[in-house]
Amino acid sequence: MVTAAGPWDSTGQRTAERDRVVAREHTGGADHGRGSGAAGSPRPAPSAGAVLAALGGTTAPGGGTKAAPADGTAVADVLDPLLEDPALGTHRAASVVDLTTGKRLYGLGGDVPLTPASTTKIATAVAALTALGPDHRLTTRAALEADTGELVLVGGGDPTLTAREDARGLASLRTLAEETAAALEKRDVRKVTLSYDTTLYAGAEMHPIGVNENLAPVTALMADEARTDDSTSGPAPREGDPADAAARAFAGFLKQHGITASAPGPSKATDRSDTLATVSSPPLSALVERMLTNSDNDLAEALARHTAAASGRPADFDGASAAVGETLKRLGLPVGGARFHDGSGLDRADLVTADLLTALLAEAADPARPQLRPVLTGLPVAGFTGTLAGRYTDGAAGLVRAKTGTLTGVNTLAGTATTPDGHVLAFAFLANETTDPWTAQYTLDKAATSLTS
Repeated sequence: MVTAAGPWDSTGQRTAERDRVVAREHTGGADHGRGSGAAGSPRPAPSAGAVLAALGGTTAPGGGTKAAPADGTAVADVLDPLLEDPALGTHRAASVVDLTTGKRLYGLGGDVPLTPASTTKIATAVAALTALGPDHRLTTRAALEADTGELVLVGGGDPTLTAREDARGLASLRTLAEETAAALEKRDVRKVTLSYDTTLYAGAEMHPIGVNENLAPVTALMADEARTDDSTSGPAPREGDPADAAARAFAGFLKQHGITASAPGPSKATDRSDTLATVSSPPLSALVERMLTNSDNDLAEALARHTAAASGRPADFDGASAAVGETLKRLGLPVGGARFHDGSGLDRADLVTADLLTALLAEAADPARPQLRPVLTGLPVAGFTGTLAGRYTDGAAGLVRAKTGTLTGVNTLAGTATTPDGHVLAFAFLANETTDPWTAQYTLDKAATSLTS
């Protein structure tokens, strides 16, 4: 199954999973996750319960057939007291499903729509992979208008396009400039009028939350998610006009190769333009993993818009939201009551049910849908990677994988947990109108941990 999931991720996340499977009989291993995010020194990878243990659900780690997990009554006995904690606010919902058998083990208001925060990204991931396929790549290109000599930098909706010297496997703006300059020199062109094209997307660039360090203006052209510092994830100051900033950086790289470019401005490449060079993102499978592991809002909004474009809808907030919902409905998922207003979950008007979240995870675990497996492999690993790197250090490290969700008054958690007998359970916990976010987070973590013991 791990092989079928695709190439190893450049961050080493899948390498960690592979090593845990290979070293199943060893007493520990190296930390291949983002250990710098956790308190203290990195902890060894656990030898028990591989993170991706038998998603197909037929073989136990030591061979043979798995025993059935605890029944619903036993799960309820564990979860009910935890989910009654006042820290979880006045509105809460939960769902637990055995991915091996498909049996629902627990439900608490599972069909009640609540604000999901960043667990919305699970829906975005499933929709994007379904609409575009795991091998799809986002391409940025430079095109020359033959009749005017204008050079157009055409945005392909890739927020991971990088202007940094070390591209780390991402599409490189420097490489695009180098190859563009070489093509221009062959035409004996040393000076160009530079413009940029962001028309792949439509509508407003600004998210309803306004200017915010969690998200750049949503545009089809940006470099390094328009970050103005050297960060690669999390909140950061952003460029006010990401497309203009990327085009100016491109002009600087062209100059290094002997091409003088004018100050850039917005334009649109015509059908008569000649593409001089292109660079492409990693495959969508890797982008989905990055989005989920780092809770990457810029990627989430980009993938929602690409889902809209692939579905024949305008690539704006309304089109993206409609496309995600329609795609999930076509998969036969329980979308009743769900409302999508963005791809990232930053919009408090988003509504999702716990039943939908576990259904999305079950769909991703279905052997008949291997193209959706990055939804599971991208979930942060408790105690090791992404937004869970500093959590579960005294509990279910390595046994829980989950997408977190946090807004003011909202705490959510959805993912998978491996039981002692090797079963993988999908769970979703949503709490709205919480008053103590840290206690609410701790309680949800305890609920997930309880599923592994």
